[in-house]
Amino acid sequence: MKLVVGLGNPGSKYERTRHNIGFMAVDAIVRRHGFRSPRDKFNGELYEGDIGGERVIALKPMTFMNNSGESVAPAARFFKIETQDVIVIHDELDLAPAKLRVKRGGGAAGHNGLRSIDAHLGQDYWRMRLGIGHPGRKDLVLHYVLQNFLPEETVWLDKEMPAIAEALPLLLAGQDSAFMSKVTLLMDPPQRTLKEERDAEAARAAKNGK
Repeated sequence: MKLVVGLGNPGSKYERTRHNIGFMAVDAIVRRHGFRSPRDKFNGELYEGDIGGERVIALKPMTFMNNSGESVAPAARFFKIETQDVIVIHDELDLAPAKLRVKRGGGAAGHNGLRSIDAHLGQDYWRMRLGIGHPGRKDLVLHYVLQNFLPEETVWLDKEMPAIAEALPLLLAGQDSAFMSKVTLLMDPPQRTLKEERDAEAARAAKNGK
């Protein structure tokens, strides 16, 4: 069993902010894999489903970002999920927009949501770091992460969320490198050559008996 956590802040005010990209990823995952309707449990929205034959609990803490651990740790304990079977999806200032990295363990690097989870659960969990870019100055960070994504940013955002949901079975199986590669490929598929386009058209025509 795995616990997949998306970090963010509750309420419509924060729904499309950069800090809520973890919530957006969980929303895409539960849609793609047909999870059951959420329950209010462990100070969060809790979803249950199966991905690739494995039971998965998805959680959106409703504690506000700074207290995320107060939701994540009780959920992990209740379902008897080991820390290394927890995946936390969060925004990452130090990655360019649309970039993604996955690692297990490490520090909070100034992220208050991770700091809270570290305090309540420990550090030996998986972190899915979703790049949102940096505003350039430390004093601008708080305003930046609580701003809505700009319209031009939704171009990559609307590709990344379904790509994460589609590729997630690989990460659940421990194939982190393959997961990252598949997300990249789904977001930016290679363009077919003219010959490949013609061959595909010929194959479609033959299949349709034309």
